[in-house]
Amino acid sequence: MSGDVGAPAGRPGIALVWAQARDRVIGAQGRLPWHLPEDLALFRRLTTGSTVVMGRRTWESLPERFRPLPGRTNVVLTTDPGWSADGARPAGSVAQVLAEHPSAWVIGGGAVYAEFLPHADRLVVTDVDLEVDGDTRAPEPGQGWRLVSRAPAEGWATSERTGLRYAVSEYARDAVPPAG
Repeated sequence: MSGDVGAPAGRPGIALVWAQARDRVIGAQGRLPWHLPEDLALFRRLTTGSTVVMGRRTWESLPERFRPLPGRTNVVLTTDPGWSADGARPAGSVAQVLAEHPSAWVIGGGAVYAEFLPHADRLVVTDVDLEVDGDTRAPEPGQGWRLVSRAPAEGWATSERTGLRYAVSEYARDAVPPAG
């Protein structure tokens, strides 16, 4: 899995990347409810050098020392026209993001994933074998997505540092509706 945002036939594209526990849980009270260094390394490898798009609450959930995420163009989707933050480019709508950043990684949260899913070419999902109470869930991709790769192909990898079991899957879709 390369850092390039994948899209058919060399066309720029929108990709979503997230880690989820069982029941598609991706967050609890504004935080990631686990620590998986291998997934953080994958996230860095995929997104460094690219544009990342996130909601304002996701931006605010990042530790200050990581805002903006280094080595990336940070775009924050917000409905507040007066919002600004050092190192972030505010965007007022999905259409604006798609027009200004036709190639980007969408990094959360749950509502932002759901808004961009219809425009995405690629999903990279880390499944964490963990049951957690959470208040934010990843969207269900639905029909039209095909599994491109899974690592490991069967079963689970185990984190050397935390002992958590996980697997990384990549999904692709051939046809994406036009922006607008």
